[in-house]
Amino acid sequence: MARQKRQIGNTGLDVSVLGFGGAPLGNMYRPLDDAQARETLQVAWDCGFRYFDTAPRYGYGLSERRTGDFLRSQTEPYILSTKVGRLLHRIAGDIPKDRPFVDALPFVEVYDYSYDAVMRSIEDSWQRLGLRRIDIAYIHDIGSLTHGKEDHPRLMRDAMEGGARALDELKKAGLIGAYGLGVNEWEVCLEALKSTDMDVFLLAGRYTLLEQEAQESFLPECVRRNASVVVGGAFNSGILVTGPKPGAKYDYEDAPQHILDRAQKIEQICSDHNVPLAAAAIQFPLTHPAVVSVIPGASSPRHVTQAVEWAELQIPSALWRDLRDQGLLRADVPVPGDDLLTGGDAS
Repeated sequence: MARQKRQIGNTGLDVSVLGFGGAPLGNMYRPLDDAQARETLQVAWDCGFRYFDTAPRYGYGLSERRTGDFLRSQTEPYILSTKVGRLLHRIAGDIPKDRPFVDALPFVEVYDYSYDAVMRSIEDSWQRLGLRRIDIAYIHDIGSLTHGKEDHPRLMRDAMEGGARALDELKKAGLIGAYGLGVNEWEVCLEALKSTDMDVFLLAGRYTLLEQEAQESFLPECVRRNASVVVGGAFNSGILVTGPKPGAKYDYEDAPQHILDRAQKIEQICSDHNVPLAAAAIQFPLTHPAVVSVIPGASSPRHVTQAVEWAELQIPSALWRDLRDQGLLRADVPVPGDDLLTGGDAS
């Protein structure tokens, strides 16, 4: 499964169906030493992963450094994405203790979606990565949920008129191969498509077993425009791995009761068919014709091999039928075996 590839829009960039999400390499919530980080990347490479995603935010530069250090020694082709929209500044005083990335690098992030800031961000990422190229650049965490409804219009204007213009120039110059948004809101992706011809969207947590509202308008528009989608957060921050137990995480916080109830119904149907909940979760998004890759995060070699096992598990078609019949999947979303399954060219 990981060795299969799909093309991003009309770009000629082929990403592996399973990609590597680099947030854990930035010590997200828990420390990860360099040796384990490299071993995890090596196992992913050996399993066939050839798409690697990172960002300046992840460990305030740490994930980019670790990703670049690993990829620099590889001789086979791969696709690398990173993000813009935050600049890293040196911390002059004490490092805050309440940051989501622990034992990270001594920098603080500052939002800036302007033309000049995006150009600087790409240059800074080149320096941290130590690589000759960046294949995909995502404008990171633009949207009203991140910035609030009052500030969003101004920042979105900066991103579309400034940041997106910078990325378009870099693409035309051959310095990047594709660009788009990397966000947790499908609505802002649809908004961006109205004013730009973006190639790809990294959408986290919004097209999963738990929620498929993106199918209402955004995903069909991607199919119409030949824009691709990379799915992050296929496990909705963990609940679709752990199941709806006390303390299960959804959107990085404790899951509310209505999410626990929905997850319990999904888990029961999976159990009835002897299928791990996580296997259904990782396979479901890949059936959509707009989706080119799913990128689970991994902080250990076992996380990588487990993701591969879940992705390759044979799931009976009756499971998907039962989810639809119970109203847990939208009737218009494709599932394995549907005639709608056209999810890109596999090679």
